[in-house]
Amino acid sequence: MFVLERPATRIAASSRRRIPLPRRLRGKFSLLFGGAMLLVLVVACVGAPLFSSYSPTTIDALNPLAPLFAKGHLLGTDEYGRDVLARILYGGRYDLAIAFGATLVTLVVGTLIGLVAAHIGGRTDTVIMRIVDLFFAFPFIVLVIAIIASLGASLLNLFIALWVVSWVSYARIAHGQTLSAKRYGYVIAAKALGFSHPRIIFRHLLPSVLPGVVIFAMVDAVGNVLLGASLGFLGVGIAQPTPEWGSMISAGQNFILSNWYLSIMPGAALVLLGVSLSLIGDGLSELLGANR
Repeated sequence: MFVLERPATRIAASSRRRIPLPRRLRGKFSLLFGGAMLLVLVVACVGAPLFSSYSPTTIDALNPLAPLFAKGHLLGTDEYGRDVLARILYGGRYDLAIAFGATLVTLVVGTLIGLVAAHIGGRTDTVIMRIVDLFFAFPFIVLVIAIIASLGASLLNLFIALWVVSWVSYARIAHGQTLSAKRYGYVIAAKALGFSHPRIIFRHLLPSVLPGVVIFAMVDAVGNVLLGASLGFLGVGIAQPTPEWGSMISAGQNFILSNWYLSIMPGAALVLLGVSLSLIGDGLSELLGANR
């Protein structure tokens, strides 16, 4: 005896199989997975003394270029006998500082400048945006290298170079979104009621602008980390012997055939940091886009 399945049941079952994952769930997965990866990196780097008993700058002339899983050196040693694991963990502190310290300052400053310029308008808006256009007229990395070359190679000078150059992107994004938000009814009503400029900016315009600049900040954080690593690779970043992933990759390329881990291991850490920040940015984009 054959039992025929109802057509409605078959259609419902096939539709359940074909329903894609909602944007909200995709955003939460990317955000949680990226956040978990970033948390692991932060804990490993901040708690570096718990995972390695070696100093990242101590030279051991009797034990250079130790291989992977050598006794007492899980990831081996470099050409000066310095523990690679310790240098990766301690060096990650500088790359994390670049990702968050440099990005946070430029996000706040650039967003405020773009908000104020678009809200006030007139000559103030014209002057500020012409300054932004002037910065965009020059190659970004050239300006950063020029500032560092004039100030000297150090973490603070790298921060100063990024602060001076990177705020313009946030200013342009905030400026464009503020011009759109000014046409919203509640903003027009706030102006008609005679609310002060700070109240209109922070209570009414900023909530509309903030999602876009926060999403861009995640992308910019990845770019800042890669820029710091690139400058370290070129020898104009953080000065030696301070451990930094870019300079470690540069130093390890001389031994890429015999001791490949000297470049691959810090490069893998750099990739993990970039992927985690990118996933967080994708998750925020999905969640904030679904809420609009």
